[in-house]
Amino acid sequence: MFQGSLLDRADEAGPRPLSEARRTRLAHGAWIDVLPAWIPGADALFERLHTSVPWRGESRRMYDRVVDVPRLLSFYNEGTELPDPVLDEAKAALNAHYEEELGEPFRTAGLCLYRDGRDSVAWHGDRIGRGARADTMVAILSVGAPRQLLLRPRGGGPAIKRELGHGDLIVMGGSCQRTWDHAIPKSTRAVGPRISIQFRPRGVR
Repeated sequence: MFQGSLLDRADEAGPRPLSEARRTRLAHGAWIDVLPAWIPGADALFERLHTSVPWRGESRRMYDRVVDVPRLLSFYNEGTELPDPVLDEAKAALNAHYEEELGEPFRTAGLCLYRDGRDSVAWHGDRIGRGARADTMVAILSVGAPRQLLLRPRGGGPAIKRELGHGDLIVMGGSCQRTWDHAIPKSTRAVGPRISIQFRPRGVR
């Protein structure tokens, strides 16, 4: 069951200024920007997305067997209408703030529904289609119950933890997708559902 945040303010208008995001420099030219409670009314947004998005399950081959992906998914290509006007506002705000630094706009949105603590995503970097040396950005808006997002240098090393939910934003930039990996681990404690919205430029998925 999802429990809303007492700090969520649905009466505020629009995303908070991205100039308020705090940048943390990581090793190897990577960085992350974090802005808690970026989207007002995030709990209401979660409820709308939870009920209106056409969620689907996927499976993939792991060695000699096919397993279910431990989360539900929905993907919106460039030119496809996003499932809520708030996401259009969010993407426009991200482009206004980051497009010059990124060199292109955010074009796609991938949504993941983590139903409970058993849903997760393994260590990975979002670099498909960008080449081994191309830097990019991925912006993730989290709504619903907070979950830990972990980042660690590719090849191993101490992990950085950020708990994200209730409208929090993290932007991973610089070499982050090439030189670091990120993951949402399973949780042994009871947690409510969470939706992440990943905004990406073309060629990243």
